[in-house]
Amino acid sequence: MRAGEFADGAAVGCLLAGCALAFVAGVGLSRFPDTLSRMHTVAKPQVLGLLLVTLGLGLRLRSGIDVGMLVMVAFFQLTTVPVATHLVGHAVYRLPHLPTGDLVVDELADRPDPAG
Repeated sequence: MRAGEFADGAAVGCLLAGCALAFVAGVGLSRFPDTLSRMHTVAKPQVLGLLLVTLGLGLRLRSGIDVGMLVMVAFFQLTTVPVATHLVGHAVYRLPHLPTGDLVVDELADRPDPAG
């Protein structure tokens, strides 16, 4: 088997695994009951699925400009998704109808509310 055929096979595997993880993230997003639980499905498997899809595309396309664009997509996903989920978590924590009985550890309970 030549290197190009091996790269194409690895690309198919990465694309299928990435699509499966993105699908699992979508199912988890619709199945979990509250926003704090849904944040995990938004952040973790979705980003890993996107990284696998970009890796598969990079293995398949093999062009310098295409791979550079895919690296930028992966970089911006890795830098923005954790910040966005952190901000969503803090915003949801401040809501009055947050079910605090479901929290195992409440690390923000002792902090004063910055909104006043």
